[in-house]
Amino acid sequence: MKVLKIGGNCLRDKDTFERVVTIICSEENQIPVVSALYGVTEMLRGGIQKAIFTEKSVPKVIVSLREIHSEIAKTCISDTRIRERTLETIDLRLDKLERLLYGIAYTEELSENVRSTILSYGERLSAVLLAGIITDRGHEAIAMESDKIGLFTDDYPDNATADLPLVRKNFEHTVLPVVNDGKIPVITGYFGCTEEGKITTFGPNGTDYSAAVVANALGAERLEIWKDVDGFMTSDPRMVKEARRIEQLSYYEAAELSYFGAHILHPRTVEPLNEPGIPIYIRNIYQPGSEGTKIHSLATKREGVLKSVTYNDKISVLRIFGAGVGYKPGIISDIGNNLSERGINIYSIITSQTCINLLLNEKDSKESLRAVKKLAGDIIGKVTVEEDIALIAVVGEGLLETKGLAAKVFSAVADQEINVEMLSGGASKVAYYFIVKDKDVERALKAIHKEFFG
Repeated sequence: MKVLKIGGNCLRDKDTFERVVTIICSEENQIPVVSALYGVTEMLRGGIQKAIFTEKSVPKVIVSLREIHSEIAKTCISDTRIRERTLETIDLRLDKLERLLYGIAYTEELSENVRSTILSYGERLSAVLLAGIITDRGHEAIAMESDKIGLFTDDYPDNATADLPLVRKNFEHTVLPVVNDGKIPVITGYFGCTEEGKITTFGPNGTDYSAAVVANALGAERLEIWKDVDGFMTSDPRMVKEARRIEQLSYYEAAELSYFGAHILHPRTVEPLNEPGIPIYIRNIYQPGSEGTKIHSLATKREGVLKSVTYNDKISVLRIFGAGVGYKPGIISDIGNNLSERGINIYSIITSQTCINLLLNEKDSKESLRAVKKLAGDIIGKVTVEEDIALIAVVGEGLLETKGLAAKVFSAVADQEINVEMLSGGASKVAYYFIVKDKDVERALKAIHKEFFG
């Protein structure tokens, strides 16, 4: 049995749907876990914001969503009965979504769980649509929604964690009977629910994590992540034209690359797969004959050690100054709790005796600055934020154990007269990172890539 995660970039139009359906129907026992159609989640986010201010925006959102999904159904489903049944089910989902949006407009209130529920409709609609197209091709498929099949999570609305033992138990009664009956369950990605029925989501690219949970629960032999790219690359090909596909990575290398900026995989995808040792394959719908990048438990060391150099230019550094901030017990805990209450994630912490440096998403920089300034007093003095920076990470098995490797990295950067503002290593055995100015990112990437990959 294989689990196939189908990304939103693979669900754009008639051509991509045809490619995806061909892949799903090419073998037996392939279980698709689907994202929303390309652009739909952003439409839902925009619809939420507009509905808070005026109910007049709601019909426009519903009409747009209906047009997008209806167009695909009409062009991809030839059997009239299957097409009409699919469109009727889509309309039922849109009716529920419409009521939720009007509820926001009338109450002018929006809870995190209601937001998650609304955002889940992108996947609910795509699952219905894909199931209809697969059935039209002669393979009976059933759209299965995560909250209805028992994909239970904890109660973090936008960063949930699945309860793997409970999900496995639930799938024995919900998903496996469908598979054993020779049908194809098309499972919604991105979201789950608490045991009390509250909808939760797994954050951006969360369908990767959903698919990993499904693979764990079903005891799949492999998880395939289908995208519109060849897999992980030695660097960002938009900046480094010499970048090439990486054939294999360890779970830890893939997780670090994803965490530090390579948006190929949700950083937590490897968590449900690590213990059972289920491999991941990143594959391209335009190159279905290629195995892409294999991600597995075996650590492999290449001759030059480095597997990839990646970057994240959407970060900021919050600097917290004070004569004893590096010594005062509990100060980091107080800062972390203060930011956590506001839903702000900390990428990394680098401390000294007089300064605590927090790496954050740049969208959180202003809110984090306001939050930490409220803690200023005897210990915390000045608090500043720096935004015109980027993080560069180098990843590879054996990185920390190889003498002289760091020197090669920083010599390559220094030869371009680029200043390294901050660096950190040792937290992971397969990665370390450093900070440079935004304007220097491309030159730094090219220099490091040339040094290690030619």
